[in-house]
Amino acid sequence: MSSVKVSGVSELRLGELPMESWMTHLPCALWDTPLYHLAIPGSHNAITYCLDMNDRSPVDLTQPDMLQKLDKYMKPLIRPFVYKWAKTQDCSIKQQLDCGVRYCDLRIAHRPNDSSTDLYFYHGVYTTLTVETVLMEIREWLDAHPKEVVILSFSHFLGLSQDFHMMLLTNIRNVFTSKLCPKMEMLSLRNLWSLGYQVILSYEHNIASCHSELWPHIPYWWANKCKAEALIEEFEHRKQRGRPGGFFVTGINLTEDLKYICTHPTESLKDLVMSTYPTLLGWVKEQTPGSKVDSLNIIAGDFITESQFVPAVVALNEKLLKWSS
Repeated sequence: MSSVKVSGVSELRLGELPMESWMTHLPCALWDTPLYHLAIPGSHNAITYCLDMNDRSPVDLTQPDMLQKLDKYMKPLIRPFVYKWAKTQDCSIKQQLDCGVRYCDLRIAHRPNDSSTDLYFYHGVYTTLTVETVLMEIREWLDAHPKEVVILSFSHFLGLSQDFHMMLLTNIRNVFTSKLCPKMEMLSLRNLWSLGYQVILSYEHNIASCHSELWPHIPYWWANKCKAEALIEEFEHRKQRGRPGGFFVTGINLTEDLKYICTHPTESLKDLVMSTYPTLLGWVKEQTPGSKVDSLNIIAGDFITESQFVPAVVALNEKLLKWSS
């Protein structure tokens, strides 16, 4: 494995670490760095690999009324377009974690007209896997990787009553038990390892303030652009205004509008993403983690297992080694 010299000391190239355990193998010089100053790879809309493809799921209720009506009466024509542009990840949650993802964007819903208490994920349509099933998969993965830490962002709740929120919280506690990290000041790998914490769970709802294990919502910088150059320009403007104090996400996920979809009828979101990844990765490699005003923290994207996105983000932490030496 090749290495880089840091003030005369040979250090591993962090992008060449085994990605399934990159936190475990970080140099000890980074063990006391707050996690919100590290560069952490993330997955935007992490559970869209299992969207319901069998037409059992209605279009989710955040979609425009026109799309919901078209889907109701012209489902065979409309659904293929919905699937092509709603799917943001190809790989299962365990595969994403194996590839090095440590932040997961999880959007939670209760299906309309569903008499069960099952909760699902959604993006355009609902998933086939329940929230409980996916959380258990994450727990199993963490058991096999005891020094890896994941940040789970629960947000964009759809159709959840207060009772559903309390049921979900009970489920979260039952699944992760002592792995759940309560709100605390010293959020470094060394401290988390010593206490056995592996899950930082942010929750975009007012009940988060009442429960010690629920962290406040993590800000997500979303550019709302369908071109890489416009997205980069937007983020450069935001960087000038300064980073938030704690965790925050820079989402390099592109956003297609109806005009773009209609003028590219044979394409999909994956086609758009993969065609722009070279430009986006070039920008990512220029970024720096840390506490400076223009530093980045979590960087999330679509189809994150299809490129060198994750190693590129992890490698940014070499810049922290150079500053600390």
